[in-house]
Amino acid sequence: MPLRFDKLADVATLQAYLSPLGSQSIIHSRFLQIPWRQQAGFSKHLKGLSKSGKLDEAVVTLIEKSSSLSNLSSPEAYTDVLHACISARSLHHGQKICSLVLNSPSLRHDPKLLSKLITLFSVCRRLDLAREIFDGVTDPTLLTEKVWAAMAIGYSRNGSPRDALLTYIDMLCSFIEPENFSISVALKACIDLKDIRAGRGIHAQIVKRREKVDQVVNNALLKLYMERGSFEDARKLFDGMPQRNIVTWNSLISVLSKKVRVHEMFNLFRKMQQERIGFSWATLTTILPACSRVAALLTGKEIHAQVLKSKEKPDVPLLNSLLDMYGKCGEVEYSRRIFDGMSSKDLTSWNTMLNCYAINGKIEEEINLFERMVESGLEPDGITFVALLSGCSDTGLTEYGLSLFERMKTEFGVSPALEHYACLVDILGRAGKIKEAVNVVETMPFKPSASIWGSLLNSCRLHGNVSVGEIAAKELFVLEPRNPGNYVMVSNLYADAKMWEKVDKIREMMKQRGIRKEAGCSWIQVKDKIQIFVAGGGYEFRNSDEYKKVWSELQEATEKSGYFPDTSVVLHDVDDETKANWVCGHSERLATTYSLIHTGEGVPVRVTKNLRVCADCHSWMKIVSQVTARVIVLRDTKRFHHFVAGICSCKDYW
Repeated sequence: MPLRFDKLADVATLQAYLSPLGSQSIIHSRFLQIPWRQQAGFSKHLKGLSKSGKLDEAVVTLIEKSSSLSNLSSPEAYTDVLHACISARSLHHGQKICSLVLNSPSLRHDPKLLSKLITLFSVCRRLDLAREIFDGVTDPTLLTEKVWAAMAIGYSRNGSPRDALLTYIDMLCSFIEPENFSISVALKACIDLKDIRAGRGIHAQIVKRREKVDQVVNNALLKLYMERGSFEDARKLFDGMPQRNIVTWNSLISVLSKKVRVHEMFNLFRKMQQERIGFSWATLTTILPACSRVAALLTGKEIHAQVLKSKEKPDVPLLNSLLDMYGKCGEVEYSRRIFDGMSSKDLTSWNTMLNCYAINGKIEEEINLFERMVESGLEPDGITFVALLSGCSDTGLTEYGLSLFERMKTEFGVSPALEHYACLVDILGRAGKIKEAVNVVETMPFKPSASIWGSLLNSCRLHGNVSVGEIAAKELFVLEPRNPGNYVMVSNLYADAKMWEKVDKIREMMKQRGIRKEAGCSWIQVKDKIQIFVAGGGYEFRNSDEYKKVWSELQEATEKSGYFPDTSVVLHDVDDETKANWVCGHSERLATTYSLIHTGEGVPVRVTKNLRVCADCHSWMKIVSQVTARVIVLRDTKRFHHFVAGICSCKDYW
């Protein structure tokens, strides 16, 4: 662009400066005094102040120079300072720049500065000021796509997705062609509003566009379809993307994890590796909790191998996820190995390790680790004591649990929350101290939750206290009228007491309310596949020759060891033969038998169940671990049971 000079003297000075015959010192001094040269040097100086975060100095300098340099109308200097104000979220400095801009006839008509001002006020949580700037634009030609987008993202940033979407629609009505940024903001608003209909409309716009949208827009559209459960649309979009970055893959994996579609998620991760996409720690931190949920140890080990192969050092959140995965897959020794090898640990690391010990019944190791944690100077929190108290409850460590509850308040200054009282009620109730448990429920400073009444009802079932159990059940039917587990538990309480009329009454109540008992379901991972079994199902498997052969051998071996089905766990008024058949068809037995057939000799059997294991299946698994010389690891909804040579880690306290 050709340079322009307002005065002939400026031209003469420039020519003299370029001439080798001129007096350089004098002419250089005059050259530096040229207004456009002063302005260029000033802009450079101001940019340096803005980048270094010296906002006070930058703003004062801009105010002073804007009055002395009459032609300081270039928006770049203001843009740099405004950008620094946005980064620092400095409303005070930003308002001063805003006054300078709005008082300048040329600057207040600059769309770039207007969008910067709107962004500044929105990041400072002043949507009123942002809207004032936006509504103050009287010339429609100044409302460019970037100005509209700044206003829309301002609403989105401040938790107003509906207004963000309406701003986008108003922009379209103003015949402004949306660009990538505007489209991505609108899609985010659809995600927040859970409005897939509007999202499909935006998708139609994308298809009609001449120019292809960028990866950010595709990722947002993918997330919308996944969040709203349109998996077929999401997969079509994913497969048709011209480019897929790691964010795209992570987005799909994350939603599959949230929707507990673990099989698809695992397959997608393997495909990701086959296409050599690589992964981020966020990818693995998303997948590992899913491995924990379904006890997919083999997949978890695959991920651990990927971590070990990586040149990058794993961060603490990823190592915490690995700790949790191994603990929830019954391999607490692996968890401890990772824990001990961590160069740095946060409170979550300690709490995760404590919980791993708790759910695996390793109460002595848990207590020792807690004492070591205290000695290290790390302050325990409420989560720490939930892990400790639940461990005491599962192992019958009543007195220690009670003293720990007091220490929590007096020694460590942690105020008991509802979860801690639920643990305390469980500790007392399972130890048979129903009266003391009721006293805690009546005197605690919180309104009893469903978990507390549920703990009390379960304790009443264990110890045959029908009167208190009925009180707990009544409260549960109010708090959780649709939870089938509560009806089943009180039905079991009546059945144990041979109160069959009341059992029938509970079943009739469930029928009238349309509540069905959750079917017992167990699953195992063999190689890279997860096999699922439902109680009384698996007909094809049970009719196979391999099943009949192994089942017959097991039945003969267990009977020689003195095992016969305990039909008292079947809480139906039917004959003993029918009860025995029902017990033998429980899902954990089917899963265990399948694993015995399809895994090598000596390989541990790992079963996960969606309900509590029944007393007879617990006895059966002890005998099976003895006669097959196999370790059986069973995880139910409460805890782990490690069966080794006829003995369970729970010591039959469960």
